[in-house]
Amino acid sequence: MIRNRATTRSFVVIVLLLMLISFCPLPASAASRAPSDFVDLHDVIPSIVLDIRYYTVHNFVGVRVDGYDAPKCIITKKAADALAGVQKELTDAGLSLKVYDCYRPQRAVSHFVRWAKDVGDTKTKKEFYPTVDKRNLFKDGYIAERSGHSRGSTIDLTIVPVPVPVQEQYTPGQALHECYLPAEKRFKDNSMDMGTGFDCFNALSHTANREIGSMQRTSRLLLKTLMEKYGFVNYDREWWHYTLKDEPYPDTYFDFVIK
Repeated sequence: MIRNRATTRSFVVIVLLLMLISFCPLPASAASRAPSDFVDLHDVIPSIVLDIRYYTVHNFVGVRVDGYDAPKCIITKKAADALAGVQKELTDAGLSLKVYDCYRPQRAVSHFVRWAKDVGDTKTKKEFYPTVDKRNLFKDGYIAERSGHSRGSTIDLTIVPVPVPVQEQYTPGQALHECYLPAEKRFKDNSMDMGTGFDCFNALSHTANREIGSMQRTSRLLLKTLMEKYGFVNYDREWWHYTLKDEPYPDTYFDFVIK
C-alpha cells in the first residue's frame, strides 16, 4: 500500500511538471516560428522607405548578417499600426520614415556576438567604431547577448524628405569615413541630418547629446516627439532606436529567418 501511494505521488509530480512545461513561454531558442500577428511593414505602410542594412554588407559586421534572407521589415502588427500614425503625420509635412532594421532574429544577434569576440576583425572600424576599442564593445554596451529587436516591436529608423533623394550605394572596398563626421563628409545617407550615421558607436549618437548642431537636435527631437506620441520609447544611447512601450512579446526572443 505504501509503495502504491509513493508510485501515485511520483506519477502526479510527473504530470504536474509536464503541465508546467507546456504552459511556460518558449525560450528564445525555441521561438523559431513567426506568430500570426507579425507583419511585413510595407504591407501596412506602402509608402515606408526601407534601407535594411543588415541584409547588405554595409554594416558594422561587414557582411550580410545571419537570418536576413530578404530586405524586409518584419514587425508586430501592434507596432506597425502605431508607426502608421507617425507616417501619416510625416506625410502631411512632406516627409517619410525610413527604416534601417526591425525584427532581428536571435541568430543575427549571435552573429554580432561572434564578430565582437573576433577582435582581429576591424575592417569596418574606421566608419562604425573609430574611437572605440573593439575589446570594449560588450563593456560599453554596444553589443549584447540579447536584443529587444528579437521581440518584434523594436525598430531603427530615421526621417527622409519626400520626394526621397537618391541613396548612395555602398561598394565593397570603397573608402570608409568616420560616422561622426559632418554629413557631407561621412557616408551619404538620404535622410535628414541626425548628427551621425546609423549604428555609429560614439557618444554623439546619444539622443540628447548637446555637442551636435541645432538643426541635428531639431531633427532628432521631431523623430522622438512623434514616436513617443504613438507609444514608442527611445533608447537614449541611439537616436535611431525605438521600442513600443506596450510590446506584445516583452519576454520572448524569436529566431525565425526573415524571408
